Amino acid sequence: MTTSPIAPPIDTLGYALALGGASLFSTKGIFVKLALAEGISIESTLALRMLVALPVYLVILVSLLQRNGQLRTLLTPSKVLATMGVGILGYYVSSYLDFAGLAFVSAQYERLVLFTYPFFVLLFGVWFFGDRMNWRLLPAMFISYGGLLVIFTWNMSIRPQGLFIGTALVLGSAITFAFYQHLARRQMLILGSALFTCIGMSTAAALAIAQSLIVDGPQAYAGFSPSVWLIGLTLGIFCTVLPSFLLNTAIARIGPRGTSSTASFGPIITITLAVLILGEDFTLVHAVGTAMVLLGSWLFAHRESASRAEPS
Repeated sequence: MTTSPIAPPIDTLGYALALGGASLFSTKGIFVKLALAEGISIESTLALRMLVALPVYLVILVSLLQRNGQLRTLLTPSKVLATMGVGILGYYVSSYLDFAGLAFVSAQYERLVLFTYPFFVLLFGVWFFGDRMNWRLLPAMFISYGGLLVIFTWNMSIRPQGLFIGTALVLGSAITFAFYQHLARRQMLILGSALFTCIGMSTAAALAIAQSLIVDGPQAYAGFSPSVWLIGLTLGIFCTVLPSFLLNTAIARIGPRGTSSTASFGPIITITLAVLILGEDFTLVHAVGTAMVLLGSWLFAHRESASRAEPS
């Protein structure tokens, strides 16, 4: 008599961490829009976010190395450089493309475009990292992109200016972040999620701050109002530091595909805040398109979880 394989238990904490990180990250577009409305450049907005976050990461990094001397043995030049490169991809390149896209499209639309990054996680896993293709996920992908097409078409008829470039920039952010998730998991298996996050984010932060100083000059910061600094503080702590640790810990526990399948609440939070704070439109067309994106994502996550539980 044979017994069927027992499905591995669901890592509840891992999924809870991923959900919390995705929810906090989803508020980022709102605060970026508020900063841009204050006349702050994209470079300065990204640098403000990193100026607040960088000291936190450095303090945590020093604390980690002091409390666990064995971690220092892991910091070989090759491992550090690899971690820095992955951090630049995920938290500088991806963030800059996202911030630049927000100058052209609404916060709601930006979040929905970013919300499709799990599809790229799946495709990159199959193409480059030896994952198995699950063809049952394709209908879910088509439903979500159909929803984006509905909203894109509405935007083309109402506010077409900058829509193509904005969509391309945000889509580029989703693609680079999806690739980052695969690379990050491999680095975190070597260094651990906390050490990887501190090194990767500190590198991205230093690069973003340097870019702003070159483009805008240090004198630009002297003219920032208290409200701008408050936006920067919120972006740095609640939209960067906390969610980065939550998501990277989740990636280490449940993998990039599991982490990417938990982001369902992100667009709902963004849409609610965009309507209440930014006064963005939310019409029947938005509702239909958003429902399609969320339905496709739910189907994707459901079928992805089912396939992971099946014996190979």
